[in-house]
Amino acid sequence: MKILVLNCGSSSVKYKLIDMPKGDVLAEGGVEKLGLPDSFLKLKMPDGKKVVLEKNMPEHTVAVDFILSTLKSEEYGCIKDYSEIEAVGHRLAHGGSKYANSVEIGPEVIKTLEECTDLAPAHNPANIKGIQAVSAILPNIRQVGVFDTAFHQTMPDYAYMSTLPYEMYEKHGVRRYGFHGTSHRYVSHRACEILGVDFNSINIITCHIGNGASIAAIQKGKVIDVSLGLTTVSGLMMGTRCGDVDPGALTFVMEKENMTVAQLSEMINKKSGVLGVSGVSSDMRDLEAAIQKGNKRAILAMKMYDYRIKKYIGSYAAALGGVDLIVFTGGVGENQWTTREIACEGLEFMGIKIDKSINTDLHSEEKVISAADSKCKVMVVPTDEEYLIAKDTMEILSK
Repeated sequence: MKILVLNCGSSSVKYKLIDMPKGDVLAEGGVEKLGLPDSFLKLKMPDGKKVVLEKNMPEHTVAVDFILSTLKSEEYGCIKDYSEIEAVGHRLAHGGSKYANSVEIGPEVIKTLEECTDLAPAHNPANIKGIQAVSAILPNIRQVGVFDTAFHQTMPDYAYMSTLPYEMYEKHGVRRYGFHGTSHRYVSHRACEILGVDFNSINIITCHIGNGASIAAIQKGKVIDVSLGLTTVSGLMMGTRCGDVDPGALTFVMEKENMTVAQLSEMINKKSGVLGVSGVSSDMRDLEAAIQKGNKRAILAMKMYDYRIKKYIGSYAAALGGVDLIVFTGGVGENQWTTREIACEGLEFMGIKIDKSINTDLHSEEKVISAADSKCKVMVVPTDEEYLIAKDTMEILSK
């Protein structure tokens, strides 16, 4: 079964064509700068060579149509006819508290996406456009939605409820939802598969660390807490997002700087975090280069970044009543050994001890990095959200 996986953003459309159940990736790439005159499609050939195809793509239907025509082209394609694609799986951002599992897309799903637009204004409208684009081009194809919030819907009310007045929950749905759920689900299950342990019998902390980041606490198969909340701004310090901050500081800064709500949102989403503290960049490679040159603000930003990861691991270990497995994933989690090492340092009293020689040499591969005498296993597992979306799509449509 060939399944096309789409991840539609406001200015991008990423895709993979996956042959299931084998999981072979037949094609992958993405449209960037969607809506701008210099938009383009960048794809990866089977030999690893990257190709850039320029085309003016003003909106999602044009982008999806270009992706499909490229998949069928003589020069860059891997299919002869669209009928070879049996289904489309979509990564969907926010399903509120309605969906705890992936679901075949119909009018009710689109209605939920529309209702949750205020909670994910940059993502849900783009997700809807992606679904509509596929429907316009391939009207008879079945589509499945995999929500980023679904995996976290097992949280107990005392963990997901906000401390604001209860009517804010009743009127506006203000609560903790969490994101990166597809990634947390994939790496937690995959780690247990590698170790040969039962997912439903152990306590796991999954650390999705990248430009956007979150940590989840999974107790015997169920998420009981996650660092991201109503929006994608809370929790860890991120590339440009502030993470946890005193809300009183926000109103204080608004008054002092005479800020509008829109300006405050811009600051906490796009001008804070690693970029805001370092003044250098939101990219960890740039930050590390600045640290090598002795940049004090870059050094401070990195210390803050790593410290918050450690704090969340410690607090979630307490919430779980002990942790058996810690998994690192995401761009930073998979590739930056220093962050993994510092996040685990000082946690030996909890039975967490990494093997520094293994950890230092590891970049983006499945590996146990904990020491032989560590009571808690520590692993790196590269995430594969597209595979999980394809798997869910296959399973739902084969029922």
